[in-house]
Amino acid sequence: MGFKDFQLKIAKKLRLKKFIGKEGGNKKKGSGNGKRLPWMMPITHGYYVAEESRDGARPQTPQSNKVECDKVVVQREQVEEQEWWFCGVFDTRIGGGVTKYLQAHLFDNNLNESQMKKKSKETLKKAHVHAKAKVRETDKVESTWKMGSASALVINAERLVLANMGEYKAVVCRDGEAFEINRRQQQTTKPHWSHKLLSAAKRSPKAGADKSSKRSELLVGSERIDRDTEFVILASPGVWEVMKQQEAVNLIRHLEDPQEAAECLAKEAINRMSKSNISCLIIRFE
Repeated sequence: MGFKDFQLKIAKKLRLKKFIGKEGGNKKKGSGNGKRLPWMMPITHGYYVAEESRDGARPQTPQSNKVECDKVVVQREQVEEQEWWFCGVFDTRIGGGVTKYLQAHLFDNNLNESQMKKKSKETLKKAHVHAKAKVRETDKVESTWKMGSASALVINAERLVLANMGEYKAVVCRDGEAFEINRRQQQTTKPHWSHKLLSAAKRSPKAGADKSSKRSELLVGSERIDRDTEFVILASPGVWEVMKQQEAVNLIRHLEDPQEAAECLAKEAINRMSKSNISCLIIRFE
């Protein structure tokens, strides 16, 4: 066995021992295809959920006194020579539904690598729509009651598929600048975000559409990961009601540990007297 063959053998063994995310994941075997190996761009993540608001009370559902906390999901899947991460911060009522839908229709659907890439954005959209419909059907939740989420699919450290709904937001930091999934916050000379955003909201034909309809809007977009892509913030309304996206990026950009960054962002929101759920998940590309 030559030295190069020996290196490849060791690399494959290391890959099989790679960390499996918080909620587990599946490994799907496949032959090598010469594509860039995922450990060439390490991905790290950290999250923080503030259990109580400033006055000690937690957010509650409109129809009961049950405590409602956010659901945070971190899941890793290996598909042939691809490494997929699914991360999200969800209103707890829809989080499980989104995860189950993706597992059934994307990861466990016997699709090959190419098919999964093509279907990733549409499937992420359908997962949110399906989960939201199930909640309304089961709990009889009025359309005016806001449900939300911010989630990300990271495909082989090369591509991001992001979704946000309600007042939850997914924000990307690229070379120090904050960008929302649904619009550019800063004007740059390089067009980067895909304009083919998918909306699951029914837009009112009237000029003054009500705010509750706007809050329930679902937006899904895809983003290329390159050397300028530093990290992604997925966070609940409690963060965004007290600070702007660029402000959040500036606050944590110098923190290399994503766990420390998530705690810093959440605690700053608490210090600013945020009254909503405070949950943060940071995905960092190194």
